[in-house]
Amino acid sequence: MLEALRNALKVEDIRKRLFYTFLMLIVVRFGSQLPTPGVDPTFIQNFFDAQTSEAFNFFDAFTGGSFTQMSVFALSITPYITSSIIMQLLTIAIPKLEEMQKDGEDGRKKIAAITRYVTVALALIESTAMAIGFGQQGLLHEFNFVNAAVVVLTLTAGSAFLMWIGERITEKGIGNGISIVLLINILSGMPSDLTRLYQQFVANASTLALGILAAIIILAIILVVFVFVIILQGGERRIAVQYSQKIQGRKTYGGQSTHIPLKVNTSGVIPIIFASSIMQFPIVIATFIGAGEGTGVGSHILRGMNSQFWFNPNYPVYSIGLVVYIVLTIFFAYFYTAITFNPMEIANNMKKSGGFIPGIRPGKPTVEHLQKILNHVIFIGACGLVIVQVIPFFFNGVFGAQVTFGGTSLIIIIGVILDSIKQVESKMMVRNYSGFLNTKGSPGKVF
Repeated sequence: MLEALRNALKVEDIRKRLFYTFLMLIVVRFGSQLPTPGVDPTFIQNFFDAQTSEAFNFFDAFTGGSFTQMSVFALSITPYITSSIIMQLLTIAIPKLEEMQKDGEDGRKKIAAITRYVTVALALIESTAMAIGFGQQGLLHEFNFVNAAVVVLTLTAGSAFLMWIGERITEKGIGNGISIVLLINILSGMPSDLTRLYQQFVANASTLALGILAAIIILAIILVVFVFVIILQGGERRIAVQYSQKIQGRKTYGGQSTHIPLKVNTSGVIPIIFASSIMQFPIVIATFIGAGEGTGVGSHILRGMNSQFWFNPNYPVYSIGLVVYIVLTIFFAYFYTAITFNPMEIANNMKKSGGFIPGIRPGKPTVEHLQKILNHVIFIGACGLVIVQVIPFFFNGVFGAQVTFGGTSLIIIIGVILDSIKQVESKMMVRNYSGFLNTKGSPGKVF
């Protein structure tokens, strides 16, 4: 990876793209520290300190701490992520959008424009809810229409501006702009988590030997999880495909062998996001209306949905919520893959191109074979997601580690880094091809 980075820095165009991306990320972090006008900065901090729920930590990790500081980027790009997921689901449900998606570059531009409008609408709804809900509790120095409107417009504009930055990084930077903005937000919160772990288990250890042992165990666990996520993200099942030969005149076409790559983690972090959202949504609502405390049945159900109580030796019954979370994760892994991967369409395309899976007849048998393999791969990937996500829950519950970044953050970090490296390598490959095809024999300027 370091060798690829050194080679990339030798290319002027890629060096400019990396520098542009770096400048945009500085703007992102600067905006994350810029306070929203008319907001009491201590309110959210006190609000978080008083909460026993992890519902807002999941959101705050995605915003890079902007939410707890109530900065102009407090909503971050979560409205864009939500709108993108909604558009993906609607593309399957609405034939007009499906046709638009298949309509080449023009169709994709139209869907991207609709996604932007949905993003602004979601940001407007979320900022309004926050301005009214928190504003009545003391977020604003003075709760009135003007101050609430300023907060709504500021947060909505901040989210739209981050979306614009992400698109500019995609266009003029190294690509994957939205993902890179999300990545830098998540990474910004990790030093404080590591510092908290050091203070809790290493610095406060009774002896030096126990402190060193705790440090070794923490580093080993982090390393193992990272390696496991890399394997999970890179793992794939390859289905062999053979194309029949066609003879036209004196030339022979086809006959080559290839494969269909099925990623083990076919749905990425979407199942975790869906499952976490469903589990945390009732807790967020209960927090806003001041409910959830007490000894009633509803309070016990809410605690069972709260990940902070999972694996807690003092509240073993609440770990039943973890079982529900695992079931939801596996369900959404199958659900999301089912709407994004169509075995029948792939089988039909193979048949039209003269391709077939060795030993499997074209048509319905091919569809059944692909579906069988897909179900097996999805289950393995979902189990991998569950393992990665449950590990932080275990250490938070049993040892009180209080780590805010979880499996979702780790998968996003590694996935975005690997994708960004591939983007840079692909740009270098395109440059090499351009130099090879240059009729004048000059590969282009390097420095």
